[in-house]
Amino acid sequence: MSEPQPTSLSTPPTRRRQADRPHCAICGEAMRERIVFGMVRPSLANGLMAANPNLTPEDMICRKHLTEQRTRYVEQLLERERGEISELERQVVESLAREETVARDIEAAWEGRRTFGERISDFVADFGGSWNFIISFFVVLLIWIGFNVWISSRAVFDPYPFILLNLVLSCIAAIQAPIIMMSQKRQESKDRLRSENDYRVNLKAELEIRHLHEKLDHLINRQWERLAEIQQIQLEIMEDLASPKR
Repeated sequence: MSEPQPTSLSTPPTRRRQADRPHCAICGEAMRERIVFGMVRPSLANGLMAANPNLTPEDMICRKHLTEQRTRYVEQLLERERGEISELERQVVESLAREETVARDIEAAWEGRRTFGERISDFVADFGGSWNFIISFFVVLLIWIGFNVWISSRAVFDPYPFILLNLVLSCIAAIQAPIIMMSQKRQESKDRLRSENDYRVNLKAELEIRHLHEKLDHLINRQWERLAEIQQIQLEIMEDLASPKR
């Protein structure tokens, strides 16, 4: 009768790897990345301790709970400083949790969704505010006036005081003004999107810098504590070495 095979050999490799991984002290799931709870900075550790009082500094937690606590901490921070969180600030907090970038290419996004009428209004606004329009406009006026005054004194179609020319100019001004206003309204909308994007980027940079400062302060404090422990151990060793001589 053959002996039974060991259990470890019959277990699939995937399950063995999961069994070898440390488990989260909060949810009990296997972790790929080990995060010691004692290394978490106090601003986040206090929130985790409030929700899970049984945590100890030696416990391991997964990044999911750390990210969730970081998101809650940022939301509370913004609520204390600004009151109610706006939708734009909530998007920044969510991007921090997902570790995504918030910068957007406003020009490319705006250029891709322009309609045919909006393209015409932008072209008219750009051409109407250029020297090419002014020069060409003066050339047309000089030709019009010169033809009706000097060149053809008999067969004129718009004699002095150029009533037809005034009508044409009035029509051009009446049509050009609303078209330029349409383009300006679109430019205002683009500027508003650009300012929102700048605010989103600046707010995320500010929050990230604040997190970095907290991390550095926490690491420096832990280094000072370790140095103090090492010095205390060195003093005890020196006292132990000096005691036999006495």
